[in-house]
Formats: sequence, C-alpha cells, structure tokens
Amino acid sequence: MGVQFDNVAIPHLSIVLEKWLISKKLHHSCGPSGSLSKILETPAMPMESTSLKTPKEASLQTHSGKSSGEFRTMSEEGCEDIEVAFGKLSLISRPASLDGHHGDHFLALLRYCGQSAPSALLDVFSKYCDPKSIVKVGEGTYGEAFLAGRTVCKIVPFGGDLRVNGEVQKRSEELLEEVVLSRTLNRLRGREDHVYNACTTFIETIDLMVCQGPYNDALTRAWEDWDAKHGSENDHPKEFPEKQCYVVFVQEHGGQDLESFVLLNFDEARSLLVQVTVALAVAEAAYEFEHRDLHWGNILLSRKDSAILQFTLEGSEIFVRTFGLFISIIDFTLSRINTGEDILFLDLSLDPELFDGPKGDKQSETYRKMKEVTEECWEGSFPRTNVLWLQYLVDILLLKKSYDRTSKDERDLRSLKKRLNNYGSAKEATSDLFFKDLFGTHAI
Repeated sequence: MGVQFDNVAIPHLSIVLEKWLISKKLHHSCGPSGSLSKILETPAMPMESTSLKTPKEASLQTHSGKSSGEFRTMSEEGCEDIEVAFGKLSLISRPASLDGHHGDHFLALLRYCGQSAPSALLDVFSKYCDPKSIVKVGEGTYGEAFLAGRTVCKIVPFGGDLRVNGEVQKRSEELLEEVVLSRTLNRLRGREDHVYNACTTFIETIDLMVCQGPYNDALTRAWEDWDAKHGSENDHPKEFPEKQCYVVFVQEHGGQDLESFVLLNFDEARSLLVQVTVALAVAEAAYEFEHRDLHWGNILLSRKDSAILQFTLEGSEIFVRTFGLFISIIDFTLSRINTGEDILFLDLSLDPELFDGPKGDKQSETYRKMKEVTEECWEGSFPRTNVLWLQYLVDILLLKKSYDRTSKDERDLRSLKKRLNNYGSAKEATSDLFFKDLFGTHAI
C-alpha cells in the first residue's frame, strides 16, 4: 500500500504543545494550567522509534519525572519560553517554505504516506478503477467522497488560503494526526498480532496519498452529476487553485449511512447498538479512543450472510449476534486517541460554533454535553463522551428511524438510555442487560 512505518519523522509532543500555545494566545492567558500538566504527561517515546504501543505499555511519566501537582504556575514569560522551545522541536529539517505549508508537518505527512512528492488525483483513482466509472457518493464540509471500484476515496483539501465551503482549510499537522489515527485503528483488525483488543467495526483505511493539482475531468464530471441529482452544498472543485493539495483516504466500502439506511426490525436496531458499543469499548481499552462525533452520518450499515461478529476485548473473545447487519464507523476528524507515543485530538474550544446548534437537536445537545464532561480539556481522556453518543443513537432509533417494533421495544430503549447515565465508558455499558442475549463466548 506504499505506507511505511519505519524511520518516519512524525511530530509528537510538538503537535499538542502547539495547540496549547494557540489556545493560550486566543484566551490571552497563561495562568495555572491543568491542561498543560496533562500535555506534559503525554507518553514520551524515543524519536527514532515509531512502533505503536497501547497506553498500558507506554510510560506515563512526565518529562521531569514529577507529578502534575508539582508544576508551578506559569507566567507570561513562561509562555514565551515554551514558544521558543517549541520552535526547536522540529523532528525533521524545516524548509523556509513549501507552497505555503508548514514544512516539517507537510514532509512528515508525505513520508508517512510513503511518498517523496505529491501525486496527481487521477493517479490514485486509476489504481482502483477505470476513471470513467468514478461516482460521487457523498460530501461533507471538509471533503468529498467518490466510489472507485470497491473502495471509497475521500478527498480532503488542506493547507491552502482559499476557504473551502466557507471554512478555513485544515493544516498539514491536522491531516497528519487524522492519517495516523486512521492507521492506528487499522491495527485493531488483528493483522499485526494485536490480539489483546481487536475488532473490524472501524472502517479500514486501505491507502493514504497526498495529492496536488486540479480535479481531473472524470472527478469533475462525477461531482457535477451528484450536484445535478442532489444539489451539492459544497463549492465547485473548479474553485481550487492549480497547486491545491489534498489527502486522499482510500477506504473500504462500508455501506449506507444510518440516516438513509432502512432498518427492518428491532433485532437490527439492537445489533446496531451492540456492535457500536463493543467496538467503542475495544478502542477505549486499546487506545483510550473517543470518537466525539458519532452522529448518524458517521455510521455505515450493510447486510451480509454471517450471523455473528467476533471482537476481542482485553484478551477475551466476544461473539455478537448480527442478525445479518454489519456496522462500520467512519470519520475520525474530531476523535481523540492515545497511540502510546502521542495523544492525538482536536481542540474543539477553537470551534465555538460547534456548540451553538439549535436547542433540542440531539446532535447539537451531544456536543454541548461533551463540553460539560471534558470541561474543555479536549486532550484529556473522557470515555464518558462515547456513552453520550450511545445515548444519542438510542434517541435516533426512537425518534428518527422507522422499523418494525413494539411498545415494549420502545420501553426497553428508553430504559437503556436512562441506565446509560450510570456508565462512564462504553466498556462499562457493555455490561448492560439490554445486550445480555446478544453476547456469546463462542461462535454460534
């Protein structure tokens, strides 16, 4: 797949420290900071090693060997000292400029994708399909999704000055975090002797490529066909400059999103909930993972013949009844993960509009509940956020989805939502009696 894990120069502490500095500048304060203490407790691994370890295997020592309570209050001068030190943290040579990108992160992104220079979009798509067969299948604020053979290619522009769909483009370091996170979740698929925690519910990332240049004719045609049928809310790709850069995520085709998928019955609804819950529990145990944006557009569903699905949670095999329904979790833009070398996260305090959605809207309310749980310490580990999204999904199944169910089924869902208030993580939620008859200790 062209992706190398050895000798890859990936910024570690510099990423989260930079975010801390940005946050402090925006709030014009550098007083006592619990956030900084947590950042300094990020597991520190040797720079020459990039092998991923679980949080349990990683050292949780601070760089000074002191506990967070021993850090002294920092003055404005301390902020400046840290900023100077941060400027010296580059892990690879930093060119003066690179098409407007922050050079070290851009080069690290290229190297992580196994490239020495960006490719053309057409070159990537040609690996997976006849370009004439490309079909657009979805869109989001930060990207477009196209069907390419048996894969789905998500194109995300980054690093440019042009606003995309009204939003500032992502920076190289933000895309670097997302590609590292996607690859880390790939390890849960059990192909690299990672058998202590394993599942296949998170969408598989097959390939990652940095590209540069305009949309080719086939992609433009596919985009315009979608626009004619659905009315795109995104800007036409012709608006991009000639040297626009993108990251292309080549992923398995996970099916149809929950918003548009037609559930048949209550068993399928139960299977959806148990698969999402156990998958989140596995990722929590392996990497302190929190999705933080698990709305109904980020859950894909498909039907297969198999009646069971296997998970491994902290060394124990779990077999879940699927009723023929299979779930794929996608889009890790807002996610938080501890790879054992880095804590990767998005500082949502820098996007206050995320929390300004309409009152009563279940998705908007979930963002606001996350803000309360984390107290805006977004780099911290708060697995309770996963439970908030499970409650959101219960609401969706009760209020937004139609399928064959009884009044008792609805009571069971409402009772589950209420009991979820007692759980601090998805792992705890797996013990709920709602899931009891969906689990087995061996294959059916």
